[in-house]
Amino acid sequence: MPTTLTLPGKTALVTGGAGGIGAAVATALAARGTNIVLADLGGTGLDRTASSLPAGQVLAIPADVTDAAAMHDVVSAAVERFGRLDIVFANAGIAADPPSTARTMPPSVFERVVEVDLLGVWRTVQPALEHVIASRGHILITASAYAFVNGMVNSPYAASKAAVEQLGRALRAELAPHGASAGVLYPGWVATPIADSAFGGDPLITAFKDHAYKGPLRKAITPERVAAAVVPGIERRAPRIIVPRRWLPLSMLRGIVNPLVDRALERDHTLHRLVHQLEAQRTTQSRTRVL
Repeated sequence: MPTTLTLPGKTALVTGGAGGIGAAVATALAARGTNIVLADLGGTGLDRTASSLPAGQVLAIPADVTDAAAMHDVVSAAVERFGRLDIVFANAGIAADPPSTARTMPPSVFERVVEVDLLGVWRTVQPALEHVIASRGHILITASAYAFVNGMVNSPYAASKAAVEQLGRALRAELAPHGASAGVLYPGWVATPIADSAFGGDPLITAFKDHAYKGPLRKAITPERVAAAVVPGIERRAPRIIVPRRWLPLSMLRGIVNPLVDRALERDHTLHRLVHQLEAQRTTQSRTRVL
């Protein structure tokens, strides 16, 4: 495959483009001369992002990434409008709201997170594969630091992010014979609504985060900082983009660190207390909703 990917004149499909990382990456790619196809559920966020980009470089399409037919239509519209599709940034994602243990999480919530964060990525990538191969382009999948850290009270999100990491790795190997490439993005904490509960929106979840993550690992970065790493990562066809870099040692040493962390979590009485409090709170909230 070519060692680099030039961006001017290329076309990128960005899911989750209404805000957060998706909007920041779309803005940064457009500034490099890339045509942008924005897909999200719709609403003011999608319109706002689209209106902030050069009119001749953007196509905004309301679409649900879990709808396979809709994502086929998005890909077809992208090619019809711009004549090609070179880059796919499969970024749309959600987390359980509110975060809960597996014991207290409604099954429908667990399954919806997996539907969006895993199958939504697949349904974004699959219809675009032939176009990306034809253009010798690049696919970037958003995983998370949760792909390699313990996902307690966030298990469907963590499970999905670990799964899409494996999808991205497999795609890279499978696309290489065709001169195309794929990579995986691993953001740490990012200041977007998906992380609000860990940063004051939910006192118990914030307590979990503050206790489990020490020092710099508990700090959030801006979506723009993620975008500043993503754009050059796409250009160099990076197999992985970890941002901020302080998460890199945990990824590289996961085979050693993870068993030690898991054992520590099992024995952490502060976390045990927080789990009991969270489960009692979620059970009460569930009963209140039923009443």
